[in-house]
Amino acid sequence: MNISRCRIIAVGKVRKRWVQEGVELYLKRLPGLGITELRDSTRDKEAEAIRQALRPDELPVMLMEQGVALSSIDFAERLQDLGSERLAFVIGGADGLSDALKTSARWQLSLSPLTFPHELARLLLLEQLYRARSILQGSPYHRA
Repeated sequence: MNISRCRIIAVGKVRKRWVQEGVELYLKRLPGLGITELRDSTRDKEAEAIRQALRPDELPVMLMEQGVALSSIDFAERLQDLGSERLAFVIGGADGLSDALKTSARWQLSLSPLTFPHELARLLLLEQLYRARSILQGSPYHRA
């Protein structure tokens, strides 16, 4: 898994200091991973900003409650199977993603059947990306 071929597109800023510290920790552990922050607005305006932020060569991975829930090992294997694809993990704002964005995704991912604030979703995604890389590298970080 080449983490430099991944980025996160997230609506809204991380305002809680403790979440920001976690985000910074995982970004240090995942050099090359970028985060594009978009301003929160109406769902339609956020959807347009997301569409504009997506690059033509990126496979959009929409994070949503109704997406496919994977174990950490399955997530790592899915990332490995995608090989050299460029991935853009998309986290919507407080009102979620528009229906058009959801249906346009080639991959809909759920971090959990629970609903999280976008700040926590960003931190959870970063941790899972780090865990996936650790699993694929055989690192002791993941102890199943």
